[in-house]
Amino acid sequence: MELLTKKIVKNSVIIFLVIFTASCHISSPDIHWVDDALALAEKQSLLMAQSIENKPDQLPRSINSKGELVTSGSDWWCSGFFPGTLWYLYENSANEELKAYASEITNRISNEQYNTSTHDLGFMLYCSYGNALRLTAEDSCKTVLINGSNSLSTRFSPVVGCIQSWGAGEKWRFPVIIDNMMNLEMLMWAYKQTGDTKFKDISVSHANKTIENHFRDDNSSYHVLSFNPETGENEFKGTDQGYNDDSAWARGQAWGLYGFSMMFRETGDTAYLQQAQRIARFILDHPNLPANKIPYWDFDSPNIPNDYYDSSSAAIIASALLELSTFSDKKTGKEYFEVAEKQLKTLASAEFTAELGTNGNFILKHGVGNIPQNSEIDKPLSYGDYYYVEALLRYKKMMSEK
Repeated sequence: MELLTKKIVKNSVIIFLVIFTASCHISSPDIHWVDDALALAEKQSLLMAQSIENKPDQLPRSINSKGELVTSGSDWWCSGFFPGTLWYLYENSANEELKAYASEITNRISNEQYNTSTHDLGFMLYCSYGNALRLTAEDSCKTVLINGSNSLSTRFSPVVGCIQSWGAGEKWRFPVIIDNMMNLEMLMWAYKQTGDTKFKDISVSHANKTIENHFRDDNSSYHVLSFNPETGENEFKGTDQGYNDDSAWARGQAWGLYGFSMMFRETGDTAYLQQAQRIARFILDHPNLPANKIPYWDFDSPNIPNDYYDSSSAAIIASALLELSTFSDKKTGKEYFEVAEKQLKTLASAEFTAELGTNGNFILKHGVGNIPQNSEIDKPLSYGDYYYVEALLRYKKMMSEK
């Protein structure tokens, strides 16, 4: 009898341990792939930093047809993305070598704080100096960002109600592109930092005018609009980088999704949340969105499915959907999260992530810059890497809080 009792107790303990172990496994999702993806991104980015260490004032842009690194000066719109990527990776691992490179390469962009000839100062300065300030609290970074915000504000027209994107040309007099939504984040930071309402007023006006003019009935976005600078009247709706004037250029939809999600975070205005959710529905319900959730470069390309994926669009969308999921109801938020998760896992696969030391030391493969201008087609892109790493960090944080 005693032996039987001991056997029953022993078996009960074994059953309990099996159930307990299984339940622990279910409640602790496997996110090792995220750590692996970030570790590879760190190694690749350190190789990139070392490759430009003795190239003062140069920043990574893409690769050429021979697979060789193509760089730019600080005035190129992408200049802030690589240093921003380094700051994100430093945030993840606390690797002091990353911090040293991030600081040095960020300072290569310093002169752009006074540049009034571009609308891309948010990309250039907030992705670099903004992350530097967040992680180091150095006052010099704050000064750069305030100066940059003042420079960006000079491109705002009260008549049009928007920030001018490019200079006047044959096709347009006051062009405004959907990408410009991304540069409002720096202005909202400047408003909260200084209390100067001009920064918020410009951001809100630009965002409201973008909702009013940039979107079609199906909630897709035009790439470029042009206005009469004297009257504010819209004169042109079309594209510079999409398939045609009426198509849905994938990265343009990504910029809009991210930009309006960010504006809701910064203002609490539900009009921006609703706009972001409308854009999300257009993207997620589109019949040309592949099963792997990596968009083709234009949703309306006639060559689909035999066309180029754009990994940069997927990275931007994934990062935006993760944030938007936190603002949405449980069911919708779960959908956004799961799509973003699918995108990140696909991007982290060998199909889209480069082997260490290849791809010009960029992280992602298969980006598309500008097909109509035959530029950076099926190539790595610095902004693809930046938003991919940002999305991985957002995903990792959200998973750790579950």
